[in-house]
Amino acid sequence: MYKFQDFILATTNEIPGYRIVKVLGVVSGSVVMAKHIGKDILAALRNIVGGEVKEYTELLAQARNIAVERLVERAKSMGANAVVGLRFSTSAIAGSAAEILAYGTAVVLEKEE
Repeated sequence: MYKFQDFILATTNEIPGYRIVKVLGVVSGSVVMAKHIGKDILAALRNIVGGEVKEYTELLAQARNIAVERLVERAKSMGANAVVGLRFSTSAIAGSAAEILAYGTAVVLEKEE
């Protein structure tokens, strides 16, 4: 379980200590990010010598955060206080751009007594 701005996100379908009182439906958030030409050159050089391509790692981490923020905004607008079954998907859109999609089920949780 992960708390994001007082909002619960989980890859599991259940949250220990909580019960789902209402399922609101599928919710998603996505972003398409393009590579920066300067970072792309650095990444190409790093590709020659090997190792982690930190420029892309940072870009994808930023894209995941944006996708999750959008998912949370949509879920809150539906009346949810949590998303369960959270998943991520990545697609190449063009040679220099990728889509990150975050999706799950928006729910209303209550603490168990």
